[in-house]
Amino acid sequence: MAEATPLLPGLPDEITIGEILVRLPPKPLLRCRAVSPAWRRATSARDFLQSNHTRQPAQPLLYSHSDVADGGQSLDVTLFDHRAGVAAATDQFQRIARLKAAPLEGGIDDGSFTPLFYPVASCDGLLLLSIECDLCICNPATQQYAPLEQLDGFMTVGLYPHPPTGQYRLLLYHETDQRAIHVFSIGSNQPPRRIGRPDPLAGHGLLFRGSLHWHTGNWIMAFDTTAESFRQIRSPVAREDYGQLFAMGDMLGIFFLNYEKTTVDIWVMQDYQGEVWAFKCRVELPVAEIRDQCQNSSHIEEVMVVNGDGELLMLVGFEDWLFQVDIDGKLMASFHARGLPSYNIVHKQTLVQHTFFPALEGYVINDSPFI
Repeated sequence: MAEATPLLPGLPDEITIGEILVRLPPKPLLRCRAVSPAWRRATSARDFLQSNHTRQPAQPLLYSHSDVADGGQSLDVTLFDHRAGVAAATDQFQRIARLKAAPLEGGIDDGSFTPLFYPVASCDGLLLLSIECDLCICNPATQQYAPLEQLDGFMTVGLYPHPPTGQYRLLLYHETDQRAIHVFSIGSNQPPRRIGRPDPLAGHGLLFRGSLHWHTGNWIMAFDTTAESFRQIRSPVAREDYGQLFAMGDMLGIFFLNYEKTTVDIWVMQDYQGEVWAFKCRVELPVAEIRDQCQNSSHIEEVMVVNGDGELLMLVGFEDWLFQVDIDGKLMASFHARGLPSYNIVHKQTLVQHTFFPALEGYVINDSPFI
C-alpha cells in the first residue's frame, strides 16, 4: 500500500503540522487551506486549531473609529506586537476586525449619528463589544458575531470559561442595582442568575489562574470561575486610586498611574498563594519628550503595562499617537494614528468555532456588521 504524500516534500507531517503550521497566525493559516484538500483537512481539525490557539501570543488590543465610504463610522480593532522591537509599523500592527455600528433605533441613517462602539473584554479568541449599553459577542478570526439582546439593561464586568460545563459566561450588574452580581451563560435561554453582592467592581476582570481579578482599592477581589465564588486578596498598598492588574508569565502584577499621569508604580506578586507582593520599580514617563514629539501639552490618555518576552514594557496612548516605553522610562518607539489601548485588554486569536453562536438570535458569520 502506497504511503500518503507528505504535505511538504522531505519533511514528515508531524513536523510540518505539529511544529510549523501550528505556530502560524490565523490569517496565514487560512491561506494555507487553499494549497490542497490535504492541507485543508490538516489545518481544520479541532485538535489542531486548539493547539494553534495555545501558541498564539496574548497581544495588547487597540481600537479606533474611522469613517466608512457609505457613511457612518466603523470600529477598527488592532493587535499590537510589542515584541517586534522597533520594526516598521506594518510589522507591529495587525487589524483583526472592522465592524460598522448600525444607527440607533429612531435615528437617521445619514452617518451623522453613530452609537458609541468599543471592546470591553476578551477570552479565548472571543471579543465582547459594547454598543451604547447593548452587548454583542464576536470572534474576529472566524467572523462569527451575535448580539446579546437578552441582556438589555445589564453591564458586564467579566467574561470567562466555566470549566465544569464548557460554557462561556458573563459576570453582570443590572443598571438599576449595582450591588447585586449576576451570571449569564452565553447561548442559554435562561435569564441571568443572581449569585451575590460583592464590593463594587471597577472595570473588567483580569483572568489569571482560573479566577477573574479586580482592584477595588485596599483589596483585590477574585472570582473563582469554577466554583463561581468570590474571595479577597490583599493589595500591595492601601491606595484608593485605580490600579490596573496585568499578568507577567505566572505572576500577577499591578500598576498605579499617579494623578498627574507622569509616573507608574509597578508591583508583582511573588507568591500567589501566600499573597506576597514585591515592589518592582517606579517608572518616570518621558512626558516632555512625548509632548515635544506630538507638539501638544495635553495629558497622557492611556497607559498599559505588558509582558514583552519576560521584560515589562509600557504602552502610552496620547491623542492619536502610541508610544512604547521601557521600565527605565526610555522612549523606545512611537507610532502615529493606531488607536488607544482598550481597557488593558490582551487578545489571543483562535480559529476554533465556538459552538454557542448558532443558538444566539441574530447570529451571523462572514456578514454585517463585519466590513
